Amino acid sequence: MPPLDLTADEALTTTRAVRRRLDLDRPVERALIEECLRLAAQAPTGRNRQRWDFALVTDPARRAALADLYRPGLARPRQQVVRDGADRGDPVRGRRIAESAQYLFDHLHEVPVLLVPCIRVRGLHENASHVGQANTWGSILPAVWQFMPAARSRGLGTAWTTPHLHYEREAAELLSIPYEAVLQTALIPVAHTIGTDFRAGPRTEVDEIAHGTPGRRRGDPGRQPGRSRRAGGPTLAAAGSSRAPHRSGRRGRTRSRAWGGGRRRRPWRRPRRGRG
Repeated sequence: MPPLDLTADEALTTTRAVRRRLDLDRPVERALIEECLRLAAQAPTGRNRQRWDFALVTDPARRAALADLYRPGLARPRQQVVRDGADRGDPVRGRRIAESAQYLFDHLHEVPVLLVPCIRVRGLHENASHVGQANTWGSILPAVWQFMPAARSRGLGTAWTTPHLHYEREAAELLSIPYEAVLQTALIPVAHTIGTDFRAGPRTEVDEIAHGTPGRRRGDPGRQPGRSRRAGGPTLAAAGSSRAPHRSGRRGRTRSRAWGGGRRRRPWRRPRRGRG
C-alpha cells in the first residue's frame, strides 16, 4: 500500500525534481523500486515493442564510479550543449536550482539507488533522423515519467539528469550495457525524501502555450463532433460529404495566438467589399 494518499492530480503536479531533499542515509527497498517499474512498464511504447531496460545501480563502488562520470559530464562535457533556446522559466529561481544541482553534484555517489533507463536500438544510425529520434524517445520517456509519480506516491524522490551521457561508453562498460545496441537515456537518483510536503511548481499559463483552436468563439465550450450548431443532426462533413458545412458567426471568431506568446490578436473581421 502506498504510504502517501495522493490523488492522480496531486501526484502529477507535485512530482518535482528532488535533489537537496533526498535522504542519503535511508536505504530503499528493492520491492518499492520493482513496484514503480511495474507501473512504468504500463506506459505506451511505439508499436508495443517494449524496448526499455532499467539498470539499477546500488553497489557503493559502482555508484561512486558512475558519479565520477556524471561530474566531468558537467564540468568537462564532450559535446557542446546549446542553451540559447526558448526559456519560459523564472530567472529568480535560477540560483536556487543551481544550488540544488551543486548539492547533487557533491553527493550523487551517496544516493542509495541510481537508475539508468535504457532503450534497445538496432544501431546508432536508428536516431540519425529527427523522426527516428522522436520514435526512440517517445518509446522511453513515457515509461520513465510514469516511474516518477509512482515513486513520489511511495515517498521516493527522483530527478532527471543527463550529464553522464557525455561519457556513455565508459558508463556502458561499467554497467555491462551493450553500447552499440542499448541507448542510455538518463541517470535518475532515487531515494526516500526528507519530508513529503511537495507543492505544484510555478508554470507558464495555459493561454501562453495552447495554440490552434479555430472555430471556437469566446465563451463557447465547444460542440460535440458530428453535430451541427442547431439541433438538426449531423453536419455535412460528418455525413461523408466533401463539402464543408456553412459556419456562421465568423465576426466573433478570433485567431489563435501566435507561437511564443505575445499579445492577443484582434478579432478576425470580414473585410468590407468595395463599391462600384
